[in-house]
Amino acid sequence: MAAAAWDAVDIPVPEVGHNPSLGEGGATLVGWYTWVWAAGDTPTQVTATATAGPVTATVTATATGLDLSAPDAQVDCHGFGTPWNQGAEGTDCTVVFTRSSAHLGGTTPLTTSVRYEVSYTATDGAADTLDTVTTTSTHDIPVAEVQTLTTNPD
Repeated sequence: MAAAAWDAVDIPVPEVGHNPSLGEGGATLVGWYTWVWAAGDTPTQVTATATAGPVTATVTATATGLDLSAPDAQVDCHGFGTPWNQGAEGTDCTVVFTRSSAHLGGTTPLTTSVRYEVSYTATDGAADTLDTVTTTSTHDIPVAEVQTLTTNPD
């Protein structure tokens, strides 16, 4: 019965927001701490219930956090991130891009995965874990490089 409840569940792929997000393309910058956070319909927990006769089974999938990867980047992510806003003190999810995306065709792919630990309980006393489920998506982020030229007026 738990399998029937779980079969009815459709977990959406993860969506993320990021900041800095400059210009129309939403570019970030080389060397800056880019905040990343779960956005849109990315659930942290999903529950489904099925009933057959006198027994009801409830399946719960609990997300463990975002797992991020990108070429030319250092990732530090231990949760779901915090949406950036002016005055925010910090986040548990950052990416520092070490190179512009110019060599990758203009954008850098940021792969985002969410792993869900799945378990069930039933009113007849049954309880167990089910296979872990992972959802994955890729978001293309432009990474710009800022360069300056300093001259000595002397």
